[in-house]
Amino acid sequence: MSRLLVLHHSPTRSLQSLTEAVVAGAHDDAIEAVEVRVLEALAFARGEADHRDLLDADGYVLGTTANFGYMSGALKHVFDSTFLQIGGALSDDGSGQVSAGVTARRPFGLYVHGRYDTTGAVRSVLSITGALGWAQGYAVLEAMGEVTGSDTESAYELGGTIAALLDQ
Repeated sequence: MSRLLVLHHSPTRSLQSLTEAVVAGAHDDAIEAVEVRVLEALAFARGEADHRDLLDADGYVLGTTANFGYMSGALKHVFDSTFLQIGGALSDDGSGQVSAGVTARRPFGLYVHGRYDTTGAVRSVLSITGALGWAQGYAVLEAMGEVTGSDTESAYELGGTIAALLDQ
């Protein structure tokens, strides 16, 4: 059985509703052979999770707020504390380089909620997932302001699509 990790920082009702829709989509009745694990990004800061949680997953859905033009500090901490252990590589100047490491080519999806702009948050996550060599399996869901029914439908599709990629 494949494992999907929904790794999120959902401190607001808006993000919580998107996360719930992603999880519901990942549990769609058409998907049979995927175990879905939902984990708060803050679990890494509390010592309740570590790099093994990422290594144990076959695919990922990442959820974050857009904070001051960047991903949430909680999600950034996950990457900061696990990057090298999950297959990331650094070039001689200390920057990330595209990896062929242990988690390379695993599918992922991303949803981001912001009040005014999500550009920097999306760019920062895609930069790190790109350095890890992860394969984007669905278009980034960028929700702005109040979350709409269309946003939650897209979140459901996001969760379902990434889970379906693992259900093979």
